[in-house]
Amino acid sequence: MSDTVISFQHFGFQYYAQAEPTLYDINLDIHRGEKILIAGPSGSGKSTLGNCINGLIPFAYRGTMTGELHVAGIDTKNSSLFELSKQVGTVLQDADGQFIGLNVGEDIAFALENDNVPQKEMKERVKKIAAVVDMDKLLESNPHELSGGQKQRVSLAGVMVDDADILLFDEPLANLDPRTGKVAIELIDEINRQGKTVIIIEHRLEDVLHCPVDRIVVFNDGHIIMDDHPDQVLASNVLLKHGIREPLYLTACKYAGVNITPEMKSSSLDKMDLAQCKEKLQAWYDANVSKEEDKPQQDLLSVNDICFSYDGVRPILNHVDAMIHEGEMMSLVGKNGAGKSTLAKVLTGFLKPDSGTVTMNGEDLARYSIAERAEYVGIVLQNPNQMISKTMIYDEIAFGLRIRNLPEDEIEQRVMKVMKVCGLSEFRKWPISALSYGQKKRVTIASILVLNPKILILDEPTAGQDYYHYSEIMEFLKGLNEQGQTILLITHDMHLMLEYTERAIVLVDSEKIADEKAYQVLCDPQLSARANLKETSLFELAQKVGISDPLKFVGTFIKYDRRVRTDED
Repeated sequence: MSDTVISFQHFGFQYYAQAEPTLYDINLDIHRGEKILIAGPSGSGKSTLGNCINGLIPFAYRGTMTGELHVAGIDTKNSSLFELSKQVGTVLQDADGQFIGLNVGEDIAFALENDNVPQKEMKERVKKIAAVVDMDKLLESNPHELSGGQKQRVSLAGVMVDDADILLFDEPLANLDPRTGKVAIELIDEINRQGKTVIIIEHRLEDVLHCPVDRIVVFNDGHIIMDDHPDQVLASNVLLKHGIREPLYLTACKYAGVNITPEMKSSSLDKMDLAQCKEKLQAWYDANVSKEEDKPQQDLLSVNDICFSYDGVRPILNHVDAMIHEGEMMSLVGKNGAGKSTLAKVLTGFLKPDSGTVTMNGEDLARYSIAERAEYVGIVLQNPNQMISKTMIYDEIAFGLRIRNLPEDEIEQRVMKVMKVCGLSEFRKWPISALSYGQKKRVTIASILVLNPKILILDEPTAGQDYYHYSEIMEFLKGLNEQGQTILLITHDMHLMLEYTERAIVLVDSEKIADEKAYQVLCDPQLSARANLKETSLFELAQKVGISDPLKFVGTFIKYDRRVRTDED
């Protein structure tokens, strides 16, 4: 077709360092103005496919290519990275790896500087694009000091400002709070409606489908498993079979015995035909609703009137009080920049509060050094690159045990167990430099999990993880929790918050605004709006089909879903 802008013909690719190809016999045409969602488990080859489109393969990552790939009429084998970069703009999953400028404004302007755009025009375009992504007030800020969501918006602006015809987004939602992610998807949709061809590589399928996509291309083991309209894909069993999470409202309908068909238009809850769902959902709810029971809990760690500011002027934490109970798994949620990660650093001792105390079992933790405090509170940071210090994966995970002088046979036993749970066993002898961002994340989680501290804090533990590895990691954490491990999850993943945590603390603009059951937070429109969260689609589904108590419906689903997953294990 004449409007085909990307064409893979019997295309394959094998990295020089790999024994087997990553992509096999790919045949895929993407047409001008389409919006394509590429989904698949970690290691399936979807990011490699993206790197072939933007020219990083073969010009930055070397290997053997077979077949043909044409991008905007260019044969990529005979092109250059520079030539392809004029056709394809890329927002990387790891925003830190994309920054060039000393401040936000410089970084957004980088592509324009390369094109010798006059300075006056450059400044106007930078200001305009920065305003679109809500970063116009931070143009002088250092991009490396921004929150994860702010970094992602800067990366998005840097691509939008260059006006490339094809835009590739690799995990654009990985570090964004739910409402900011919703805005990002709407921005991408607006770009697409202006005629741009958009390719999104993303695990969070339900969030991407907030705006319509033309096709979902499902990848696994280097092959295209399915390439079809979203309604067709969602009506099949291909998603869960290949480690991709389906929308929660579909899971609820399936629990109720509803047969999902393409004609139901299930890719959008707003457009979905729910006629055959109402009676079955009501019957399922009536059969499973039960009275909630509050279990007695023992206080473990107390946050008392904590205040903190980096510059002495703008408070990041403002008189925050909180309690973590022994043996619970809970969530800390809120908008980007609300102070969640800062609070975690106060708990670990990385930061000293301006006022207030952190006590465990009544003992003030301020008396301990950071190293001593690690035996009380362990943390996995949001950015894996900030934690890694060793060359090899095994050595990185074993590092914390080795500096504690444990016997090597015990170290090997504990490391191998954690590697298996985190999906890293096959990479035991690999260098960390060969891993993807999501795989690096799993390494850092494993390096802290292996230590078993009294309280384990994980900052975005599942960012960039497919549903299979997400479930494996979370089920491992659940197992630890059931054995008495206390766990605090800082997350933007509302599915994680609903499925695995009973309670959620909500921070907004440096203050705690809520502390209640996790599902209640996501069924409160006003609270969700203040905290940049997003109401769960389960609540909306219950309202649409006329369930008398939508809040209790969500609670019933969570309990039922946990039982189902426990039985499957």
